[in-house]
Amino acid sequence: MQPTKIHDVVANEFGRVNEYIVSQLTSDIPLIEQIGYYIISNGGKRLRPLMVLLAAKASLNLDEDKLDKAIKMATIIEFIHTSTLLHDDVVDESDMRRGKKTANEEWGNAPSVLVGDFLYTRAFQLMVSIQSMDCMAIMAETTNIIAEGEVQQLINCGDPDTTEENYLKVIQYKTAKLFEGAALCGAVIANSSDDIKTALKNYGMYVGTAFQLIDDVMDYTSTTEEMGKSVGDDLAEGKPTLPLIYTMQHGNPNAISRVRHAIETGGLEQLDTIIRDVQECGAIEYTQQRAQEQADLAITALAPLVDSEYKEALINLAHASVKRRN
Repeated sequence: MQPTKIHDVVANEFGRVNEYIVSQLTSDIPLIEQIGYYIISNGGKRLRPLMVLLAAKASLNLDEDKLDKAIKMATIIEFIHTSTLLHDDVVDESDMRRGKKTANEEWGNAPSVLVGDFLYTRAFQLMVSIQSMDCMAIMAETTNIIAEGEVQQLINCGDPDTTEENYLKVIQYKTAKLFEGAALCGAVIANSSDDIKTALKNYGMYVGTAFQLIDDVMDYTSTTEEMGKSVGDDLAEGKPTLPLIYTMQHGNPNAISRVRHAIETGGLEQLDTIIRDVQECGAIEYTQQRAQEQADLAITALAPLVDSEYKEALINLAHASVKRRN
């Protein structure tokens, strides 16, 4: 089978998702629509809704009713993801996302939080329309765990003694869990067998973990233009991500001291030097290696699926998660 462009195999379905997203942003409150359209239309890869579609289509057993539910589920996942972005940007005091001002920078914290709540609750309204208790249960657990991950990340901020194990748990909770929920719900909607559901659930978790690991690498290897956000954001917030944890374990004494101080104080005074410290001690290569391990596990997890263009697209998505620059 020839390599398939990831979006091409579900191009029509993806177009329907985008149309449905816009149709569900309606509100009698103009500010809700204004902020909702602003952040939803502000670029983004929409990998999570894409994963819903690919997981559902990979069953090779999707009638029009199931496809309609998959499109709704993809929209739900995007709304939940977007609501977390709105809330995260307020918590992190971010001023740029995807190359544009964040909603909180443009309108203030209170409107951003409240519109995030609107998107979150609209997602659950849509979930009721799917009439799947299994998907409801999956997303109830997913959103609860995401919240736990965000709180744990907040606790870890400013703590240079955060372990690699604890860091990985945080990103599995706050980022990978939604990828997992997306893939699993796609399989549930398609009425896939239990082994396929488990395969796609694991696939989503592994890809989501790889995605976040590379996200953390890019904070020390990419430009503001490439990332669409400010370089050094994680360091400014005192987040002990894996590149920094590795540097504190394997860097020279001066590098260790600089990184510890930066995490404790959340300062960017020595950003250029710390970026060099991270790059010179092998932290980038180590984190990339860990991300590649997760991508490989994701591809292996797909073994129970029948070969198809949708399975191939899922494999390509796993590869893309570790090769991206933004």
